[in-house]
Order: sequence, then structure tokens, then C-alpha cells
Amino acid sequence: MLFKTSLDKTAIIITILITLLFVIIIVTQFFIIGSYDSYQRAIYVTIILLILYCLAFLFRPTAYKVTGDLLIICRPFKNVRIKRTDIRKVAVINKEEIGSAIRTFGVGGVFGYYGCFASFKLGSMTWYATRKDNAVLITMENNRKILVTPDEREAFVAAFSA
Repeated sequence: MLFKTSLDKTAIIITILITLLFVIIIVTQFFIIGSYDSYQRAIYVTIILLILYCLAFLFRPTAYKVTGDLLIICRPFKNVRIKRTDIRKVAVINKEEIGSAIRTFGVGGVFGYYGCFASFKLGSMTWYATRKDNAVLITMENNRKILVTPDEREAFVAAFSA
């Protein structure tokens, strides 16, 4: 069963603003070139910004697929596959249960929220989220925690009990 994801308003705004910022930086630096060294620096900055932007785009979650034996977190580059036998618990949680999570290594708004996050209430966890509501916490047998945000979270949780 395929569960779609959609960005929340915050992620949409952050994505638009970062995209505009990157475009402004890239375009502006080529207008203020004064020497060959400035041109080289502009090329390096452009390459770095484009690589960062492409990485954020390629690793963003686009959907979640629940099969008989796998949970697949669909991404444009390299899907994440989790065996259902490794999953101990799947539960709907709200914003208060997450608390004020901080990003320890990952993306915090450009095309979603994914990577390593930590919260005082839940500890460290891996997020494959596109919004800060609709959260579903997946607890693994080894106590690792994964947070996903399908648009239809009740149906997503029900797919694990079926």
C-alpha cells in the first residue's frame, strides 16, 4: 500500500526561500566579478550550492510503501527498506510528544525534515518527514526510532496491524 506525503507550509516557505537565496547568491556573484580569482571563487560557490541543493532534493521522502514484509521509504535516490519483522511498534504521536526536537545532522525544512534529530522526550531518532504534524513513530526491535509523516497516518498505522 502506498502512502503519499506532502510538505507543510513551513517546509514550503523554507524551500522557496532557500531556492531564492541560492539563485540570488549564484547570479549576484557573477555580476561582481573583478578578477580571475573572483571568477574561480564564484564557480566553486556555485558548484557547492548546487551539490547541496541536489542532495537535499534527492534524499527527500516522497512516499511510504507498506508491503507484506517491508516498509519502504521512497526517495528519488536510494529508497530506505525496513523489514517489518524489525519493527516493534508503530504509533501515532502529536507535536507535544515530540517536544522541541533539534536537528543533529540532516535537513530542517528544504523539501522536508529528514536526517538525525533529538528530543528530550523521545531521545535520538531518524526522521523521514515532510511535515511536523501527522507524525507516526516507528520503534524498532533495537530501540531505534524512526519518524514518518504520511498524509493518511491512521491508515498507515492500520496497515501494520493488518
